[in-house]
Amino acid sequence: MATPPTPVERLLLLADQYVQHNDMLDRLLRSGPQAEPDTNVASAQRLAYATRTAIKAILDERFFESHELSDTVIRLQQLAFLSGASTEHPLPTARILTALAPEATVGCADRLAGEIRRRRWNTTDAPVHQVSPTQRTALWEIACGNVVATSSLGRQYVHCRDARVLIGTLRSMEANDLVERVPQSASPAFAGGPLQDRVRLTSAGTTALASALCLPPAAGSPPATTPPTPVITRTATRSH
Repeated sequence: MATPPTPVERLLLLADQYVQHNDMLDRLLRSGPQAEPDTNVASAQRLAYATRTAIKAILDERFFESHELSDTVIRLQQLAFLSGASTEHPLPTARILTALAPEATVGCADRLAGEIRRRRWNTTDAPVHQVSPTQRTALWEIACGNVVATSSLGRQYVHCRDARVLIGTLRSMEANDLVERVPQSASPAFAGGPLQDRVRLTSAGTTALASALCLPPAAGSPPATTPPTPVITRTATRSH
């Protein structure tokens, strides 16, 4: 019987669901008027349910109350509301409502991991999957839906939105089954261009990032810089 995901892993898996949902909306918008709106509705309803399930999993852990934990739960409640509300709007607006959900969910995972690290778990144990700082950054960016890959004239390229992820890092993580590419699933780099390959975390990659988030910084290393929690009421969709 498979071990159920930890609350942090569950949030990273939820972020991936939001990434897939947003990619699906981008493809529907690209297909024009013939797009099936019911596809968006069913996906958004599943997301709202999955987000509420993640909230319940966190509350069931009975962590000590704190501002960080309360803010995390409230942020997830907002995401569940926005996902449900997106079913009542046309596709362009629906895409806006969930545009920043992946980043917000990964941010929630990071804050929850911090609470676990400070309050409950023994942090002297070695992580299940040891990753380097470069790989940790790459896994974070991939979890946020910020990384896609393309090929041109026999060469492969990685396109990132925030922190840079090198093609060598991507290949190394693929070889270790931490990430995978989903061909032609992400929006084009330019209008009328071909679909790009979405880079996603595998199950092992999700566990590796969750383990890294739940560990304190290594001795002598600079403090980790967590991207600020995005304001989810922005009115513009960010694309690669």
